[in-house]
Amino acid sequence: MMKTITVSPAAKAVLSAGLIALALSGCGGSDGTNGEDGPDGIIGVNIDATSTLKATFTDATVVDGKVSVGFILKNANGVAVLGLTKDHDLRFGIAQLTPVTEIVGTDGAKVEIDRGYQWQSYINTTKQPNASWIPADETNIAPSAQFQADVEAASKCADCLVDNLDGSYSYTFQTNIAQVTEPLSITYQADDTQRITLELKQPLITANAHYDFQPSTGLTEDIATRDVVSINACYTCHQPESLALHGGRRIDLENCASCHTATSGDPETGNSVDFTYMIHAIHKGQDRVTSTVDGDVAAPYKVIGYGGGIHNYGNVMYPQKPAADCSACHVEGANAPKDAGLFNANKSDTACIACHTELASQQHIGVGTNCTSCHVEEGYGRSAKEAHGDVMKAYNETQTMNAVFSDVIVTADGKFSTTIKFTDASANVIAAEFIDQGSRIVMAWDSDKNYPTYQDASYSNRRLKLSEGTANTDNSWTLVWDNITLPTDYVGKTFELWSAVTACFNHGGYGRPEVKLTACSTDDVQKVEIKSSPYHFVMAASAIDTSQTTATRRNIINTESCQGCHNQEVYHYDNGVNCQTCHTADKTLKNDDTYPGGKKSTSFAFKAHSAEGHYLKYAGVESGTVLKTDCKTCHTADGIQLGRATDRVWRYGDIETGADVWMSSDTGACLSCHQKYRTDATVSHIESNGGIVDGISEEDARNRASEICSTCHTVDRITKTHGF
Repeated sequence: MMKTITVSPAAKAVLSAGLIALALSGCGGSDGTNGEDGPDGIIGVNIDATSTLKATFTDATVVDGKVSVGFILKNANGVAVLGLTKDHDLRFGIAQLTPVTEIVGTDGAKVEIDRGYQWQSYINTTKQPNASWIPADETNIAPSAQFQADVEAASKCADCLVDNLDGSYSYTFQTNIAQVTEPLSITYQADDTQRITLELKQPLITANAHYDFQPSTGLTEDIATRDVVSINACYTCHQPESLALHGGRRIDLENCASCHTATSGDPETGNSVDFTYMIHAIHKGQDRVTSTVDGDVAAPYKVIGYGGGIHNYGNVMYPQKPAADCSACHVEGANAPKDAGLFNANKSDTACIACHTELASQQHIGVGTNCTSCHVEEGYGRSAKEAHGDVMKAYNETQTMNAVFSDVIVTADGKFSTTIKFTDASANVIAAEFIDQGSRIVMAWDSDKNYPTYQDASYSNRRLKLSEGTANTDNSWTLVWDNITLPTDYVGKTFELWSAVTACFNHGGYGRPEVKLTACSTDDVQKVEIKSSPYHFVMAASAIDTSQTTATRRNIINTESCQGCHNQEVYHYDNGVNCQTCHTADKTLKNDDTYPGGKKSTSFAFKAHSAEGHYLKYAGVESGTVLKTDCKTCHTADGIQLGRATDRVWRYGDIETGADVWMSSDTGACLSCHQKYRTDATVSHIESNGGIVDGISEEDARNRASEICSTCHTVDRITKTHGF
């Protein structure tokens, strides 16, 4: 049987070409010499198609002031990114790390002060105030012409950018750094460290890069640097994407520091935008004041910037408390930046004035801004390191102390009782005179679940001052909770004792007195919470049941994340983050005229989710620098799973009348964010899936609830919905 073969038109063309070649060969013709091999094909992705982008400098040279630099572009998989042109949003900057000295003092008493190394951009412009951008009657500003460091756009030069067609590129600066005379005169020094910066902005991705080198030797290592803070320290509180500034174009601290130089200012306010000054002034926030004869007055840091619109950083609530803990940002030790310890060098007054302003007190009138003339080790005033260290000593010492509980019993008349004492780092009992007897111990049960409901035992009855107990001769106290009726089924429950007790210290100060434990009866002592973990145990009928293992609460939030941003002071009772002990799901509502219905929940979830400082995109300074919608900022990996606490009930205020309403477990959790914005459609969706939004009591909400929210609202879907 004959087989039929179907040949496509394309195949016919190939066969025809082959037959023609064969015919020519048979006629004795020559096919000529072999051509040269073409270049290997480049494996790459076009810049307009890539979803990830990383720029890396490879080399730089300076010849007669002309700067040339090489760099490569790759995506996250290491594949070359091709097709970059000068018309992409590509910009370059260059700065010199210059030793700076300053002459301070009046005629006849002038001295030269070493200010260390400072970045100075070669590219600068003069900016005049734009009167139309300055709000009428704005205070704490002094509009004036200012210099501003700048970068140059590759698009302004026809041939500065060269594409090597393999993902590598070169760029020659338009600015000749040996000829910078205006608006600032910058003297190029080949022995000084030079920093080249790149910023490349695409619609959905941004790349920054920097390159430090010494032109006279070509070295990139073992040269002068000024790398003080890592951006990872910023990410402790800030979401990475929220620190993409200047339209999302600038994301690396190294680029920021070499552009926000000491000569740069904001013309509409007259305020410096030097990086050190600006960062300290911003974070001082609502606590930034200046001294007057009538007392301290607010001195908020403000900038107006491009496009108008004032940024009043006096609205910032800096969460890191105590603010004197420089280590919140200035992280030292392993993997720290090379110059991490520079903040202790006493070379610059910029940070001092940024936080404390020029008139930190009336004692500084006429002294000027040369803080380090007095505030240095062995000087008249304490150095910054000493002053901040004095504040922190009490906080650091209380971290080594412990609350020690004993004789935990239920008395014959059914009252809970314990004995408490406090020990130091060496396990020695701390004398009672150093313990604030007005501070409290908090007691709770069901600490593995949701703690006692507010209706069963209010937090005000579960906390007891030491002064309400009996002081013993061995520096301990015996406490009895007379106002609490234990639940009838308390046997076998996990209990918690939590110390909010403070120890008393002196403040330090001029003359450098040692900061140490001080009798609480002394005037003007500082009181700091003793940092001791909660004590968990299982109760038997009249004493601790040592044969039972304590139950643990579901893992919801990472308290280390909370303290990473808030440090040792959150709000009150600052012994860790144990807010849920008192701020239970049904905690009493309070009046709040700013909230729909006039009442607002004070459960921990509601307070944490609704805290103004947690969502600055639409509140406070409206800077967008913290994005609460990344749930995993605070929650553990499985901490947002619905359906795990079906017995929990939430208490809210009706958004129209403010009357108490009770909600089922998952419904209340979601409405801790969304209650304020709920619609009829929201309510219908919740109720059709077994949720309760209108319960008249705990029992009503609990009995009618049959939530199936977790069927659709999985952890993965919740996090994606919230932008993570």
